[in-house]
Amino acid sequence: MVDKYTQNAVLFKALADKNRLQIVDMLSCGDKCACNLLENFDITQPTLSHHMKILCDCGLVSARKDGKMTMYSLNNQTVEDIKGCLCTKGGNSEECICDEDCDCKELHV
Repeated sequence: MVDKYTQNAVLFKALADKNRLQIVDMLSCGDKCACNLLENFDITQPTLSHHMKILCDCGLVSARKDGKMTMYSLNNQTVEDIKGCLCTKGGNSEECICDEDCDCKELHV
């Protein structure tokens, strides 16, 4: 089993690219085929495929065949997981890994 830190690191690494951030933004409006995504970039189809593989491999995007087209969609559960990860940082969270006596607990108020 992959721990949550490793899983989150893979997700954030996938998002650490402006093209992939744009792709996620476009998919937030609904499913898109590769040809529709490609229209918005000055990249080749193999480069788009590389970006889509990274987004699919980390679980952020799902792909499905629709005839000859590949349709992509955001994995809403993974999006919620990322939001949850970010929202627990700096707050008084049950998931905080700080030592009970750690001074940084004061920051988690």
